Amino acid sequence: MIFINTEVNRKKIKVLAVVGPTASGKTNFAVELANVLDGEIISADSMQIYKEMNIGTDKPTIDEMRGIKHHLIDFVPLEENFSVADYVKLAKEKVFDINSRSKLPIICGGTGLYVNSLINNVDFTKQNSNIKIRKELEQRLQDKGIEPLLEELNEFDPESAERIHPNNILRIIRAIEIYKVTGVTMTQQIENSKKIDSPFSPLILGLDYRNRNVLYEKINRRVDLMIENGLLEEARKILSKKCSKTAMNAICYKELLPYFEGNLSLKMAVDKIKQSTRNYAKRQLSWFRKDKRIQWIYLDKYNDFKENLKKYTKNIEIWKSM
Repeated sequence: MIFINTEVNRKKIKVLAVVGPTASGKTNFAVELANVLDGEIISADSMQIYKEMNIGTDKPTIDEMRGIKHHLIDFVPLEENFSVADYVKLAKEKVFDINSRSKLPIICGGTGLYVNSLINNVDFTKQNSNIKIRKELEQRLQDKGIEPLLEELNEFDPESAERIHPNNILRIIRAIEIYKVTGVTMTQQIENSKKIDSPFSPLILGLDYRNRNVLYEKINRRVDLMIENGLLEEARKILSKKCSKTAMNAICYKELLPYFEGNLSLKMAVDKIKQSTRNYAKRQLSWFRKDKRIQWIYLDKYNDFKENLKKYTKNIEIWKSM
């Protein structure tokens, strides 16, 4: 049963969020809710933003959207960088627009930094930049890889080192740059920005499985289906193009590069994709578990998905009307 906060500020915009690990069924769940609750979906997936990355990011198809409008999907060219600050700016605009049309904004995705920064109204405008320092960090990345930078970040900002995905190279460099320029860690800057009141009143639902093996089997099956649906052709095309650092490090693409170069068998490459995705799911869950506002729904607990969806929908409708 969903806990309803009776002290909701009526002046704030109601925002429903559906979060959880990859392959947990977030898109289907959010679409079902949007159909019943007259909502529109704002994606919170840092890889589904990119054009051409369709199969490997499990981007929802037109059929899977089932007539529900989806925002912030498939709009960033591969070669362009896109930051969490960019996301928050655009997502806030979408929330205000959807709400102005008397519809329910539904945030759906597994990029915890996106969801958290949006809902908490994190302000990125005051973060100073220094191009010289950034260039030096980028050169170190090119010379020695990401590990030394992660180790340096961990020395003065262990929270950011744990929070930021190792593949999010731009964010790691940005965290170091911020500290070197301001003397204040990214973690502290985010905490300071939370003192600014958020215009949103969120209800956050998290999808998971009590039996972790169920989730891992879903991940494995999804990867196999991606291969059947043409992931190899898509990956070969993506990897031959000029991509931003973030796009180039997307799971399902970089693991196939050794196969294309003749240094790894297809089976081993596919196994690496599955392992990388399972590891990513673990990191997502670690992130989301820290947010005590999330109300968890364990999908393997229920035999009848539709019946239980009705129960949650009724409680969400009560929350909407408060």
